[in-house]
Amino acid sequence: MRNDYLDQVQEQQQRLEVDLKARKMAAPHAIAQQNAAPRRRGGAPPPPEMPGGNAVDVRITGFWRWRTVVVPPNAYVVHTRRGHDKPLHIGLGVSFRFNPATDSFLVVPGAMQTILINAHCICRELQGLLVQGYVQWIIEDFATAYKKLDFTDAEDPMRVVNVQLREQAEAAIKDKVATMSIDAVLSDKQPIIEELTARLRQVAEGGGGSDKGLGLRIVTVQIKEAVVSSARLWESLQKPFRAERERVARLATLETEEAISRRELQVEQERSRSRLETESELALLRSQKEAETYDREQTERLRRQHREEDDARKLAVERQQSSLQFAELEKARLAVEAELAQRKHEVEAAQRQRDALAGIAVLDAEREAANRQAHVELELLERRQRVLNELSPSNVQARLVELLPTIAEKLPQPQELKSISIGAGAGTQEGQALTTLVAQMMALVKALRPESEPPPAKKTELVQERLAP
Repeated sequence: MRNDYLDQVQEQQQRLEVDLKARKMAAPHAIAQQNAAPRRRGGAPPPPEMPGGNAVDVRITGFWRWRTVVVPPNAYVVHTRRGHDKPLHIGLGVSFRFNPATDSFLVVPGAMQTILINAHCICRELQGLLVQGYVQWIIEDFATAYKKLDFTDAEDPMRVVNVQLREQAEAAIKDKVATMSIDAVLSDKQPIIEELTARLRQVAEGGGGSDKGLGLRIVTVQIKEAVVSSARLWESLQKPFRAERERVARLATLETEEAISRRELQVEQERSRSRLETESELALLRSQKEAETYDREQTERLRRQHREEDDARKLAVERQQSSLQFAELEKARLAVEAELAQRKHEVEAAQRQRDALAGIAVLDAEREAANRQAHVELELLERRQRVLNELSPSNVQARLVELLPTIAEKLPQPQELKSISIGAGAGTQEGQALTTLVAQMMALVKALRPESEPPPAKKTELVQERLAP
């Protein structure tokens, strides 16, 4: 049969061997010597390089042999030099000059460290337990600590020390748990804390006399939890308590149910009694309220009847007064309407009179304008007739002679010559002579007009009409 516990112990042992080995890397002065080589050959020195992943932020300034190490204020440092049996500088946050060829230094964090502990233990009953806790410690005497402890891990200088203290703490917890019962471990963790604190302080701070221990100081030791590894055992441990709690709970339930039943009966009796008393009181109150309601309704009915009679009486009086007022108002209205009708008739008569006068005035103005226009036309006709009567044959002939060149210019070129003699064959009266002369002139014009052009009959008639006496 395979022993799982033995395999687990062997695996932890192998992990511990790996953890106890510090991860080394080149020291700062070796790196400085490598950087200084090009300087001796005349080349420019490369920038200073620090080990990657260091837990302390240390800065190295300067070049070649003239360098300065700047240490943070919360870190311990020890500075040694070749040929000196004691450190040149040692303390918290001390910066110093550094010569890579002859000097060496070690920087360690000064902050408080916390170690988590998971100890797989076996109690007195040979049962597996997991005890979880933590230990917090700090460096108290760095002059002693750097000589006895390994702080050379490149990434975490405290890693190896933490592993060593964790192993010592787990061993102390296992020794103490092996002498205790499982109930004592689960119920009281103070003996484990006292044993672990005593052992760690004896190792870290020393046991008295000239022995100063490791130069460390244990700040606090705490056990957080103890867990039973076997689930079945843990369930068995819980069964008595759970059964006892269940019994107590069941008894409490029965007692509670019995008390509740008794209380329910009492409450039901009290409730019935209260209900009967309440119903009787309610019946009495109801009858009183009904009587009060009836009295109030009767009183209200009488009050309403009186009020309605008073209102009817007042309403009749008001209606009579309103009728009288309405009659007076109607009489006044009729008088006003009569007066308004009379005034309206007067206004309409006056308006009709004004309209008639305005129409007569317009007719008079129109007649006067027509008379003036007729008078003017008569005067014009009289003057035109006078002008026509004043024209003599000699004036007509002279006017015609003046217009002959114009008439001749507007006549077409003659294509043939016709001779027409104009004699004095007119009558003895001047009007006939003038008519004869015009007829002869029209004959002349007709003779001179081209054959294709029709004669202007209308013009001839118009001229004859105008020249007629």
